[in-house]
Amino acid sequence: MSTDTDYLAANWAQVRGRVAQACLDAGRDPAEVTILPVSKTFGPEPIRAAVALGLHRFGENKAQEVREKSPALADCGIDWVMIGHLQTNKAKDVARLASEVQSLDRLELAEALHRRLQHEGRAIDVLVQVKTSPEPSKYGLPPDQLGAFLDALHDFDTLTVRGLMTLAVQSDQTDEVRGCFRTLRQLRDQAFSWGHDLPRLSMGMSGDFAQAIAEGATEVRIGSAIFGARSPHSAV
Repeated sequence: MSTDTDYLAANWAQVRGRVAQACLDAGRDPAEVTILPVSKTFGPEPIRAAVALGLHRFGENKAQEVREKSPALADCGIDWVMIGHLQTNKAKDVARLASEVQSLDRLELAEALHRRLQHEGRAIDVLVQVKTSPEPSKYGLPPDQLGAFLDALHDFDTLTVRGLMTLAVQSDQTDEVRGCFRTLRQLRDQAFSWGHDLPRLSMGMSGDFAQAIAEGATEVRIGSAIFGARSPHSAV
């Protein structure tokens, strides 16, 4: 896990170039797609090196990691974005430390976050995670429950719903992967017809972001291509 700023700068430039090319290949303006660097499993030193490159927004899977890292990085002005599955007992840490949650997938989590955010006197942006993959290991709200869930979120004024997030199926079949991303885009369009404006689509990781961009992603979550190899259990 290198803390070398030159190493990170080279990786960041390469990732930006690849994302821009994927946008051009899809007939899209590269300015339409943002990159969320995913810093999960990496310590404060590589993150501080990334901050030196002008990056200030980082995706994390676990509230515990943010709690452990944030004191050493308190001077960096970091916006922590939660992208992993959250248990309700982590709502306290998330409400205190995170600027955004992209993995909101059930009402009990919304209620827990809302209570803790009220206590903190804060509001945060959220994305609703939708399950578009058949894999049992993937989390997310069932697609047919999205409309009712979005309606229910109106009761929580500490949560501002900005869009949708998904994890695609892990497959070598491009059509299967793109199908997951296409489903999310279609759900976003459906939601708009129901009166919900959800401009953001967070989908695509280091291995499949080109397919996600082709299907309308507005944000891709990239970790290993920026920070380098991580432990084998990580997929981003």
